[in-house]
Amino acid sequence: MNNKYISPEILAPCGGLESVYAAIRCGANAVYLGGKEFSARQNAANFDNNELKEAVNYCHLFGAKVYLTINTVFFDTEFDDLKEFIIQSAIIGVDAFIIQDLGACEFIKKTIPNIPLHASTQMTIHSPNGALFAKEMGFSRVVVARELSKSQISKICKTDIEVEVFVHGALCVSVSGQCYMSAIIGSRSANRGLCAQACRLPFTSSNDKNACALSLKDLSIIKYLRELLEIGVSSFKIEGRMKRPEYVAASVSACVKAMNNEKVDMHKLRSVFSRSGFTDGYYSGNHYNMFGIRQKDDVVSAFDVLPDLKKLYERERKVSSITFDISIHKNCPTTITATDSDGFSVCVDGDIPQTAINKPTDITQIENQLKKLGNTIYEFGSVNADIDDGIMLTASSINKLRRKAVEELDKARIKYFTPEYKIIDTPIKSIAGIENIKEPSIRVQLKKIEQLKGVNIDGIEFIILPIKQIEKGANLLLPYANKVIIEPPRFIINENEIYEQLSYLKKTGFKRLLCNNIAYIKMGKELGFKLHGDYGLNITNSHSLKFLSNNKLEDSILSFELKIEQITKLDSTIPFGIIAYGRLPFMLTRNCPIKNEVGCKNCNKLLIDRTGRKIIVDCHDDYVQLLNPEMLYLADRLSEFKNISYITLMFHEETADMVSSIIKQYHNRMKSPLERYTRGLYYRGVT
Repeated sequence: MNNKYISPEILAPCGGLESVYAAIRCGANAVYLGGKEFSARQNAANFDNNELKEAVNYCHLFGAKVYLTINTVFFDTEFDDLKEFIIQSAIIGVDAFIIQDLGACEFIKKTIPNIPLHASTQMTIHSPNGALFAKEMGFSRVVVARELSKSQISKICKTDIEVEVFVHGALCVSVSGQCYMSAIIGSRSANRGLCAQACRLPFTSSNDKNACALSLKDLSIIKYLRELLEIGVSSFKIEGRMKRPEYVAASVSACVKAMNNEKVDMHKLRSVFSRSGFTDGYYSGNHYNMFGIRQKDDVVSAFDVLPDLKKLYERERKVSSITFDISIHKNCPTTITATDSDGFSVCVDGDIPQTAINKPTDITQIENQLKKLGNTIYEFGSVNADIDDGIMLTASSINKLRRKAVEELDKARIKYFTPEYKIIDTPIKSIAGIENIKEPSIRVQLKKIEQLKGVNIDGIEFIILPIKQIEKGANLLLPYANKVIIEPPRFIINENEIYEQLSYLKKTGFKRLLCNNIAYIKMGKELGFKLHGDYGLNITNSHSLKFLSNNKLEDSILSFELKIEQITKLDSTIPFGIIAYGRLPFMLTRNCPIKNEVGCKNCNKLLIDRTGRKIIVDCHDDYVQLLNPEMLYLADRLSEFKNISYITLMFHEETADMVSSIIKQYHNRMKSPLERYTRGLYYRGVT
């Protein structure tokens, strides 16, 4: 077929069928959309099976692809529904699944082994080793984090896996897959597709009640599309499954123009939707002036452009021309062969011609009828006619032949572009859970080595310390090397530097690595570390635990979005634990809200929300963590967690004496001495 159906790929968001029409008619050659379940945009309209079938057929008519989002984390009780959902979607003929959950990935590969899998941006892949590990998992494409510069994207493109980059749309302040604010505040999990967007509300570090210190402008790097193509990006992704079709039309049209080296109307693009304009800060490396909110002018300006944008997709886009070959002979059904410029060809039969009473049918009359291709995807090319003398075919008969030929040509195109998959009936193991009869061991996660001073470590299974702190106190820690777990940065800026640091520490005698991102699973295995999973992997089901076991991890912290009942029913061949103390992370961000609002010199490490709560801002070299102001405390409730093997106590600003005191409280299962504390999500869960 014609290579116009190959890259560059302009990938459009679709929350409903009208957005599908808008995307394709404006020039997108791929769309992504969600079903009624398991989508990271549960508040979009999304597609039932009939609508999905209609969308797939329509896109495949154009040779465009349809990617189905299954980009949430799953609970064990949902795998029966997941199985039915993926099988029905595969039968319909979607072109790929976009996935976040590690266990779901393994399950889908077993059930539909030949369907392409795309690693969702929710997997937080932002480095070459992350992309390489995704490739080892069976992914054909990675949707990289939005926080990357041109140089970082370029390095990932050299890993020989398809790379998809967000080029336009909303920009979350948190790194995707690492935001828990909505869950902790209101039990609406971003990892389950129900983010309440609390970050768009007022937050301030300067007592400015109108400041929205966590709200970023919208992303737009459309002007860099040809540059992205040159460095190896496979797909240009537009955010916005919850936005209206006119937005889809405007953003797709802008991408098409940019790829054709035509001027893009950024004013119109901003008018249809933006938050105080656009930013290219992450791509360009300039992180200043990236913050913005949806203002009245942003809303009002849309009214002026919507009617013109709607006109962009009112009529069908012509993508192919047809050559007709018609044979009209006495006493025989008329036949017509229609061949389009992409090489598709069909032959259909029509009426038997009549003897001409007045004027016999000629090629001019035939051409006049065959040109009436109206609101189809075809243009008229030419007609060749073989007509006996003295016969006549009515205009209605020719029109009926044309319609039938176009219909069959559509079917041929759809069939060609619709993939067929091998489906295996993968059994789902009944999971009852296993009770752990041993007392859970205690692990401590510290920010600084000084917090260990005077702490009795005999009753501690492992000590988790940042990589730089271990380098700083290597001589002091080396006698306890088998008890030390290295904590690498949660966001990777210089992967080579981290690899060298880990290699040095491994040779020095340290043996254990905390994997808070899948990149560290690959790096850790290569360097020979004993691996421990962290909460950043978002482990919420037994299938994901089995995946970690298959990849040589010794154990893993579970997602703190699980309820105690869900934890109790987990089944695993490796030990698992929970975070039992500390300030749970609200989010991980590459852009410091305090630095933007008041500057580093005036930093008090606090953000105040509209209720007066003081959120802790934990600054690292290359990223920032926002921490819950309320302390998680579970010492007196641990007996209710029947099958956990260990607990992790996360310390932030505590002194060494406080660390010792809290460890004692957990050994003795004491009630909290704190006036205010939280039980986290273990009892209320998430939706």
